[in-house]
Formats: sequence, structure tokens, C-alpha cells
Amino acid sequence: MTQIIILPHPELCPEGSVIEAEPGLSLCDALLQNGIEIEHACEKSCACTTCHVIVREGIGSLNEAEELEEDMLDKAWGLEPNSRLSCQAIVADTPLTIEIPKYTINMVSEGHKK
Repeated sequence: MTQIIILPHPELCPEGSVIEAEPGLSLCDALLQNGIEIEHACEKSCACTTCHVIVREGIGSLNEAEELEEDMLDKAWGLEPNSRLSCQAIVADTPLTIEIPKYTINMVSEGHKK
């Protein structure tokens, strides 16, 4: 199991959290399985940016972002060089520290087109 530290988020986990995840699982699934209700408006199909996270530690252990993910990330609020879509980032066996941005751009509910 891989340890994932989630930094405090005002709504999703105000105190922060430490969870364990099976390697091979997406970060999004790991969060959801541990009660952290990260938004995933496109049902994890890499068609929105609602599951955007910033990987503060351990990003090198994740699978590389594919072109579609990188294109979607360009639309994310608060984009940083170590940003990933949690539905596309696959957990390995290296501990991670992640931050869930305070805001998200929900392209589905806000009526934006892909």
C-alpha cells in the first residue's frame, strides 16, 4: 500500500488526511475510496478538469501525463508545473503528498464546450 498525504482543503478535508492506496489505482479512485469526495464531473474520462490536483511530493513516481491530459490541464484553475488530473495519475509505490485546489472549473455544469 502507498501512503498519500492530502493537505487540508476547506471543504473536502479541512484537517487534511493520510490514506493508503493500492499501487495501480488512480489518485481519483484512491481519494474516493477513502471518503474524500473529489469532484469528477466527466466520470474519470479525462474530459474535464474537476479532479485536478497538485502533487507536492512524489510526482516522479506517477505515470507520465498523456497529451490529452496535458491539453485538459491547460484549462485547469490554479495550474502548476506539478499539476495532474487525479483520474489519470496512477499511484505507484512511492508516498505522495497532494493538494486539492480550492477552486475548480466545472466545464460540464458551467456550460463550456470541450
